[in-house]
Amino acid sequence: MAKLQDILYNVRLQQVIGSTNLDVKDIQIDSRKVSEGSVFVAIRGAVSDGHRFIGTAIAKGAKVIVCEEMPALINEEITYLQVNNCNEAVAYMAHHYYREPSTKLKLVGVTGTNGKTTIATLLYKLFTKLGYMCGLISTVQNQVGPTVVPATHTTPDSVSLQALLHQMLDAGCTHVFMEVSSHAIHQHRTTALEFTGGLFSNITHDHLDYHKTFDEYIRVKKKFFDDLSSSAFAISNLDDKRGTVMLQNTAAKKQFYSLKTIAEFKGKILENNLTGLVMTVNDKEVHFRLIGEFNAYNILAVFGAAVCLGENSDEVLTVLSMMTGAEGRFDYIVSNTQIIGIVDYAHSPDALQNVLATVKKLRKGNEQVITVVGCGGDRDKAKRPIMAEVANELSDRVILTSDNPRSEDPLEILKDMEAGLNSAARRKSISIADRKEAIKTAVSFANSSDILLIAGKGHEKYQEIKGVKHPFDDKAMLKEMFELLGK
Repeated sequence: MAKLQDILYNVRLQQVIGSTNLDVKDIQIDSRKVSEGSVFVAIRGAVSDGHRFIGTAIAKGAKVIVCEEMPALINEEITYLQVNNCNEAVAYMAHHYYREPSTKLKLVGVTGTNGKTTIATLLYKLFTKLGYMCGLISTVQNQVGPTVVPATHTTPDSVSLQALLHQMLDAGCTHVFMEVSSHAIHQHRTTALEFTGGLFSNITHDHLDYHKTFDEYIRVKKKFFDDLSSSAFAISNLDDKRGTVMLQNTAAKKQFYSLKTIAEFKGKILENNLTGLVMTVNDKEVHFRLIGEFNAYNILAVFGAAVCLGENSDEVLTVLSMMTGAEGRFDYIVSNTQIIGIVDYAHSPDALQNVLATVKKLRKGNEQVITVVGCGGDRDKAKRPIMAEVANELSDRVILTSDNPRSEDPLEILKDMEAGLNSAARRKSISIADRKEAIKTAVSFANSSDILLIAGKGHEKYQEIKGVKHPFDDKAMLKEMFELLGK
């Protein structure tokens, strides 16, 4: 319980009707969850406008309405707060309602197109091993210490996020590692949070269905670093061509990591195979269980963050050397006939290219690389032909299939992907809309020592078709097909 007037600090009020000397039971952005004493914030979303549900919220007991546009009819028993941006307002209100939890935690945000989940997860595992009680907010799952809390978005809404941070603080967490998506930054979900540090992995073609242009996508990512305080640290990938731009205007202490040039956190790959990476990190030679150049970058980012958080570099490298990555990120199994099956979340052209480039380096002879890949429905259509082109360029055989078609017709998505194939590429690819059949076909094509890549869904345990999430696990399906076909 809090007083309304006490949670309005930093909220840009345009008009106030009614008293702010009220008790607030909770803050809701979904009218269905409103009860007696709630504050209802009318968020304008992509699907629906919360202003349409103000009447419903009042009928269910809301005493305070936060809106961008005042309703035509004013109820004298209700307090109305008109603001310029409801997303921004609710972020500050939730921050104060839950007693500013981020100011009492070491909160580190990870942003970029690829690598966010692995970096955040490795940081969570590392600091847990170092003896701290930690929180994790990621695409795969949220964790409060050892307790798993299911994740529904890369970054939860402002109210859920502040509630989760408050829960972490109450559980004794000292460090929290959090994926920060471009959607979350744009929608003010991270507004009001006080970050101890921020990391940038890379930026490539993704989410242009939402941001419309690549420049806008970059600008939104950069805003995360622009908003960091002078007491925070900011770590960026110097080998990404926008790595320096990201930190251009930040007040935070700037640090960089690199495999190619001089940086505060410098790495060099000495060996890269299925047993892991051998690399030097700031001139210390270490064997890591993680595989691939992209994971070398992830390791450097994690190492850099740990050092910036005051940890001993030798101890950090020792613990990191024993770690595995996040579920569904270059997650591999080997069949009885020595077929290597890899499940990866790669769902952008650059991520797919990185994974297939790593696969290519793992080849010892003439093994086939067989790739199963799809593209999600109701998402950036421009990347579909590029995904198919990348898969064909770096694979011996390709099966185009469904990812999460959502409301779209899977066959139409496949047509968009096929548009990226020239006549030579078409000869080595086939399209199978049913993902189970696609994986089965890929396994049937494979011989001993061949490498199968199942790309796009990674850790997800469902396939979304026409608004319904059906159980589907790429790794479990791959194992099932190995057994079924005697591979």
